[in-house]
Amino acid sequence: MPETSDLTGANLSGKDLSGANLSGANLFNANLSGANLFNANLSGANLRDANLTLANMNAADLTSANLYGADLTNANLYGAIADHANFTNAKMIIANLQDADLGRANLTSANLTGANLSKAGLTYANLSKACLTGADLFAASLKRACLNGTDLTKAILAAANLTAADLTEADLTGANLLDCTLTRADLTGAKLVDADLTGADLSGADLTGADLTGACLYGANMTTADLTGSDLTGSDLTGSDLTGAIMTGTNLTDANLTDANLTRASLRLADLTGANLSGADLTDAKCPSGAPATGNPPHC
Repeated sequence: MPETSDLTGANLSGKDLSGANLSGANLFNANLSGANLFNANLSGANLRDANLTLANMNAADLTSANLYGADLTNANLYGAIADHANFTNAKMIIANLQDADLGRANLTSANLTGANLSKAGLTYANLSKACLTGADLFAASLKRACLNGTDLTKAILAAANLTAADLTEADLTGANLLDCTLTRADLTGAKLVDADLTGADLSGADLTGADLTGACLYGANMTTADLTGSDLTGSDLTGSDLTGAIMTGTNLTDANLTDANLTRASLRLADLTGANLSGADLTDAKCPSGAPATGNPPHC
């Protein structure tokens, strides 16, 4: 630990601290706005309530650092290492976290509105109830991350990996999930109104009670997905693979299921009013009445 370890409330605004060793330092309530912390070692440091607006933290080491309630608005954390760091209630509006390592970091209730998290590592990270409205998470790794109740309205999640992630009650209204991996993800009660899930992999995902009104699921892989009680009113499922999907009580009013694969799918009690099933494969599927699809080709 450096000799200057106690920097409580210190005014370091605009200071050049590039490469500085501040491991374990106490920077509680310190003013580091506009400071240059490029490649600085802040592992285990206490930055609670610190002002880091416009700070340059490119490639900084924030492993296990405490940034509870810190203000990182417009801060640059490109390539920073922040695994196991605590960002609870932190303000990170328009912050640059591209390529940052945030594995197992705690970002509960953090404000990441408009932040750049493209290609960031967020495996096992806790983003519960965080605000990520309009955030860029392109190709980010969010495997097994917790996004319970998180606001992802109009967020970019194209090509992101959300395998086995917890997205219960998350708001993904208007989000871009193009080619996103959501294998075995928990989307129970999630809001995906007008979301773009073109080519997304939702195989084995739990979408019980999810709102997918007007969502685009063109060519999506939804094999064995659970859509019990979900709302797919006016959604586009053209060419989607729903093999073995559970769609008990699902609302498919005016949905487009053209050329969809519904082999062995269960549509018991589903509402197919106005749905387009042209070219859909209903082989061994269960109809809304509970009876098997009949005819050649099979139909309900």
